[in-house]
Amino acid sequence: MLKVREILKLVVVLGLICAASGLALSFVYDVTKEPIYMTKLQKVKAPAVMKVLQGFDNDPMKDLIKIPVGKDKKGKPLDLLVFPAKKAGKTFAVAYETSATGYHGEIAVMVGVDLAKKDITGIQIVEQSETPGLGARILNPEFTDSFKGKPVDKELTKGDINALSGATLSTNGVVAAVNKARVLYEKYGAEMAK
Repeated sequence: MLKVREILKLVVVLGLICAASGLALSFVYDVTKEPIYMTKLQKVKAPAVMKVLQGFDNDPMKDLIKIPVGKDKKGKPLDLLVFPAKKAGKTFAVAYETSATGYHGEIAVMVGVDLAKKDITGIQIVEQSETPGLGARILNPEFTDSFKGKPVDKELTKGDINALSGATLSTNGVVAAVNKARVLYEKYGAEMAK
């Protein structure tokens, strides 16, 4: 039978091991947080940005603008990431991501906007978990290309684009995400154009 002193010794040693492990995990998280973020920008968001913006002579990923837009549920600041397309140093278009709920969850959409014409240069689905063969058809160019040239200052409906038959909730999710982009443009358009 273990004595009380031996039990306390084991508890202290185990507590020290747990504390050291927690500190090590915290350190690893802090060290890897930025590289993981940059990798996600380059591997996931960059291809979407390049599809919705053309004709620029800068690197939209390096010229990234962070616009504070509020706080999340935990009180942490939220930033809108805006990728500017520039020609001769002047921003002529921007791309930024919004999201809305589809059939199976959140649909993240990269939306490109021409600042002079105030129309959509294109959209690209960044993340989705819709039903393969049905809702996942939101990835098809026939669907995404139908948003090109639509005014960013007018609310879109399913009737304005090539809606997907049999995938109403997925279509509605993409349209809602693009309409969120419109609201963000109205609110932060001047800051995006910097």
